[in-house]
Amino acid sequence: MSKFQFKGRDNRGELTTGFIEANSSDAVATQLINSGVIPVEITIFIEPIDQIEALKTFLGIGKPTLDDIILFSRQMYTLMRSGVPIIRAMAGLAESTQNAKMRQIISQLQQDLESGKELATSLASHNNIFSSLYVSIIKVGESSGALDDAFLQIGKYLELEKDTRNRIKTATRYPLFVIIAIVIAMFIINMVVIPQFAQFFKSFGAELPWPTKILMATSEFTVAYWPMILLVIVGAVFAFRSYINTEAGRFQWDRMKLRLPIFGSIIRRAILGRFSRSFAMALKSGVPLIQAMTVVSRAVDNEFVAERVLSMRNAVERGESLTNTAAATGLFTPLVIQMFSVGEETGLVDQLLGEVADFYEREVKYDLDKLSDSIQPILIVIIGVMVLILALGVFLPMWELAGKMKG
Repeated sequence: MSKFQFKGRDNRGELTTGFIEANSSDAVATQLINSGVIPVEITIFIEPIDQIEALKTFLGIGKPTLDDIILFSRQMYTLMRSGVPIIRAMAGLAESTQNAKMRQIISQLQQDLESGKELATSLASHNNIFSSLYVSIIKVGESSGALDDAFLQIGKYLELEKDTRNRIKTATRYPLFVIIAIVIAMFIINMVVIPQFAQFFKSFGAELPWPTKILMATSEFTVAYWPMILLVIVGAVFAFRSYINTEAGRFQWDRMKLRLPIFGSIIRRAILGRFSRSFAMALKSGVPLIQAMTVVSRAVDNEFVAERVLSMRNAVERGESLTNTAAATGLFTPLVIQMFSVGEETGLVDQLLGEVADFYEREVKYDLDKLSDSIQPILIVIIGVMVLILALGVFLPMWELAGKMKG
């Protein structure tokens, strides 16, 4: 639907102006005539673009965080459980929410509810904030009259999701800082330290060993072409980001992430834990199986796994069992496949999927706790090799020069 601005004359001939949302200008004219207004002018209303706000949106500045959405869900559950009408609850949250963008969204949700829209429909219009899983759970809650429970369930799910993300960030922070420090140190050594040694060695005119020649050649190249090197690095990063933003690039990158050494296994299990948890919650909330699989495929945040989930959905639509389709994907462990089978036999798929999610989340937690211990030896080896190269390149010629001076 589009927003139209109109001018018209009422029964007394007075000028009337306003805005109406409709599918076409003809529909606007019909509404006006039915309300006793003769339309004079009807135009599509284009919202003025705030350049600063547009820039903030592009850069992601001020966008509601996962914490904001969790807080919103928890507050809505508490208010509705206490008997506060939903529109009044929205009005109160719109005044008390700290994040300006979230406050604006809640106000829009309130206006949509006052105009007669369903909450799920209004949430879906903010799909960059509320996921399809969020919208589906709320839609089922609206239909069943248990909207407060729907907010509670989605809030708990998002809290578990936040906890997993925080654990991954904490585990990867140390190796990331070490790698950045190594890159900065190498750049400084090539730009400042090695050129000083190179001038010192050249003043003697002695034959230099090959490790020293390699260091000097690398340093000379870095000093001469460092703007070009930085340009190539920035260009490579930009090209990579542009590629993974394409459909094919995102799919290939998501598949590659699952094959990374050390990290790949953790990422795979974290995604499967997210799949199991969201699938269990959707089924428990009353979302139909096929629709739940479609929604969950968007919630896993990995195009490769999403494709496998959609293949499961298609197979289930053809009449195959959930167990067989899950086994055909090659994503799940035999233990999890057995739990799928038992769940189908007993009719407790949602409950056993929750057990599957607990299983994966415990494994991810354990692996993240020991991730630093796994990466530390690799980092030590990398640093040791760098120190060895520098030592050979710097000290070998010094030893040779000292030997010649003694001789």
